[in-house]
Amino acid sequence: MAKEEYAVDFSPLGRRALVGRGMTLLEAAHQAGVRLNAVCGGAGICGACRVRVVAGEVSPAVDAEAGIMADGFRLACQVRVLGDVRVDVPPESITAPQRVQIEGRESVVDFDPVVRVLDVTTDPPSLSDPRADSERLRQSLPMADDERMKLTFDRGALSQLPVVLRKGGWHVRVVMKGAEVIAVLPVGVAPLGLAVDVGTTKLAAYLVDLESGETLAAMGVMNPQIAYGDDVIARIASAMAGEAQGLELHRVLVEGLDGLAGDLCVQAGRDRGDVVEAVLAGNTCMQHLALGLPVSSLGLAPYVPVLSESYDLKARDLGAHWAPGASVHFLPSVAGFVGADHVAMILATAIHQSAEITLGLDIGTNTEIILAAGDRLLSCSCASGPAFEGAHIRDGMRAAPGAVERVRLGSGATGDFSIVEYQTIEDAPPVGICGSGLIDGVAVMLRAGVLRENGAMRSGHPRVRGSGRMAEFLLVPAGEREAPRDVAITRKDVQEVQLAKAAIRAGIEALLENAGLDAGRIERVVVAGAFGTYLDVDSALAIGMFPPLSRDRFVQAGNAAGTGSRMALVSRRCREAARDIASRIVYVELTMHPRFVELYAKALAFP
Repeated sequence: MAKEEYAVDFSPLGRRALVGRGMTLLEAAHQAGVRLNAVCGGAGICGACRVRVVAGEVSPAVDAEAGIMADGFRLACQVRVLGDVRVDVPPESITAPQRVQIEGRESVVDFDPVVRVLDVTTDPPSLSDPRADSERLRQSLPMADDERMKLTFDRGALSQLPVVLRKGGWHVRVVMKGAEVIAVLPVGVAPLGLAVDVGTTKLAAYLVDLESGETLAAMGVMNPQIAYGDDVIARIASAMAGEAQGLELHRVLVEGLDGLAGDLCVQAGRDRGDVVEAVLAGNTCMQHLALGLPVSSLGLAPYVPVLSESYDLKARDLGAHWAPGASVHFLPSVAGFVGADHVAMILATAIHQSAEITLGLDIGTNTEIILAAGDRLLSCSCASGPAFEGAHIRDGMRAAPGAVERVRLGSGATGDFSIVEYQTIEDAPPVGICGSGLIDGVAVMLRAGVLRENGAMRSGHPRVRGSGRMAEFLLVPAGEREAPRDVAITRKDVQEVQLAKAAIRAGIEALLENAGLDAGRIERVVVAGAFGTYLDVDSALAIGMFPPLSRDRFVQAGNAAGTGSRMALVSRRCREAARDIASRIVYVELTMHPRFVELYAKALAFP
């Protein structure tokens, strides 16, 4: 009789998983806590999850693995376990720690959080006064009688009450939200708030003192769901694979948020049990997965969300381990692919209040665009693809140490376009190229006359190797600055950039047409998000990603979604503003725009 479970050992990581017969090595890696690259979500098309099967019985190779099987390499997402297996995992197949943007422009708002803090002193009980602790506290709170009668206690706060009262000598700090007591803290301990930008790739979080409004700590980490697919579509497909998979995506995200809150509290010298309120701003899919809602309707036309309005629930109902009565506020979304992170970006940059004609972009795998013209707010979402995250690029990688992030012509003034200067993240030896370096590299190739308008490479340049579809532009030769191999931009890489920038440019032009405006009327362009922070605007203009506007009209806002979530954390007025923004936005569905295909085709060409 066949065994019910088999051991899968991952070396040199020292991790093991016990899995059922027929499970893939990628699923076994998830179970063992090994984060393999899985850009395509396990569809077998990206080739990023290569591992070497050292010993054991596995399923035979499939067509998707053709060309990568030298020296025993297989695709983990395609290999099924048929017996005990030992697997060797090369470093390049593990998700690297990525630079995560957490800085954003600070905005001054009225400090008016939804929670309030009251310091209370009660008389200790006695045989002549044996009132319950909750009643004793109720009668001691400084409030009007009618308000006192409406007072309720969160069950978790009640569990804190007797211990904190007695330890504090009957002096306590009561945290209230509306008419509910949600936490009981020692006197002198300020309640904490958590604001999180829940990105598809990254989580950026901020720990805030809800008594002073001060940001005590900030941190960014990779979204742990990255092992289930790099982009929203892959994540939706993974969640739709079955109820268990959807619950797993919810679980790993909440665990990531919970762990991030704990790390922030350690950084600030605080306890995560003091976190009483959180605000989350993510794209529509991320918010659904955080709430444990089904995402199948987001993956099929007409891409309708289950929930778009703002939503509040207890943190414990999510599975987070903060203050027992802590709440989580989800900012409102607009449409299936225009989420709360977009609303938070608009809130932080005040685009909705602009007297100027303003364009705002949060660039990523899915790029959201907002056009503010007069009292109109027009928004759209375009699938710009994963090229800006380094995916589908031959030597592409995320923004991690060793990634080429800046490229310049070294001696363009003298006419020598063969000299290329580059910068890597943390000045580490170059091992690949990330999104900002890719945009710079293509812009350099255009300036050097290497690229034609259609993206084809001209031969004859000293850095161009091969011809036609096999042509490539050498950025870093192997051995230079300890590079382990050549780093180049291929003709196919250029095509990926064309597809991405054309989607963004066509989205911009579609919104302008809907508003009856020419691009020259745009007075300000706000570029937000992690990629937008490190993007060289001159390079983006050179390749035609943006309309040809003067450089001084562009503003790079950093992680504006993170800033917007912090604003909503410390100001109830900002929460109301977020709801107002979401209700005012007119969503433009690009697939229904009569000229979108024409605009997209035109935008594919380089200027």
